[in-house]
This record gives sequence, structure tokens and C-alpha cells, in this order.
Amino acid sequence: MIKEYEEKAISDIEGTIIDIETVGDFNNIYRDSRRYENIISVIFGYIDNERLHIYCATGESEIPQLKTLIKNILRKLKNPFYAFNIEFETCVFYHHIGIEKLFERELNLEKYEKKSNAIRILKIPNYDDPFHDNGLLCKMAWENNEFDKAIAHNRACLLKERDILLKRGFRIPDRLNLTNS
Repeated sequence: MIKEYEEKAISDIEGTIIDIETVGDFNNIYRDSRRYENIISVIFGYIDNERLHIYCATGESEIPQLKTLIKNILRKLKNPFYAFNIEFETCVFYHHIGIEKLFERELNLEKYEKKSNAIRILKIPNYDDPFHDNGLLCKMAWENNEFDKAIAHNRACLLKERDILLKRGFRIPDRLNLTNS
């Protein structure tokens, strides 16, 4: 089953902010996109100028269904697409879903900026994030079937990223070299 969460989120943004939660481990023998080839999206969330919507696979057997759902939803969302760490989202989408180019705008100021630092500097609230920006705890919650907590984390990430966009804008992302073999 795919668990859905939706709420109204009226804001003055152009396009769609996307955030995913994942399971799997980095393949650190590579220094290119193959590093992400074992990372799998289990939660897909987005926020635009009207709503916040989250889809969560409730087990490994639902991951293929979520993958298909993501492909279909992306066709309907408004451009441009934003992410806080485009390298992560892009490489996961490329290796797990087969989507090569998606994001046009990046919310971090530099490649390795931590979201928690941006949130602290910009004085953005926690938005009831049970994991206080710790994605590893979200991964563990999902693996322990604590889907409501994982969804709450994704919701908070989306709202924080919206606030980052509204408070300081975006940058054009660095060029990525996607490698499949």
C-alpha cells in the first residue's frame, strides 16, 4: 500500500520543491553517480504554491508501485523543480527510476552545505520534525514501519526547503556527470 498525506500549503513559489526519503547504502568505491546506485526512494514528497503532498511506500513490496507513481506524478508537476541537494535527488532518480534530468534550481548555497545550518542561520522552525533534520533516523524509522514519523520528517523537510527558497532564493546547480556503468 502507498500511504498518502496532503495538506494545503499556499505560498508564493514558482514551480515545485521535491524531497525524497531513501533506504540503502552508498557504494563508496565510486566517486561519481554510481555511488548512489543502491539508494532507493521510499518516500516522495513535493510542495508547490497550492499544496504539500507525500507518498510513502509501506514496505519493500510497494517500492515498484511508488517508482511508477513518481514517474506519473512528475509529468504533472509545475516546473521549475527545486531540491536542497540536487546531486542526491538527481542520482537517486537516475539510478532508481531512470530519470536523467529533472532539477533546474538548487536550494543549498554550496554543494556540501548542511540543511540544518541553513535552517539555523535563517531561523526556520522545526515544523514538528521528529528527527530534527537527521535523515538517517528517518531511514531507520521507515525500516521499522514507523511510517507516520517518516512522513512527518518529509513534511518538515518540504516546509523548511520552502522557507529557504522564500528567504534566500536558489542557485543554478553544478553540472552533474551521470554514470550508469
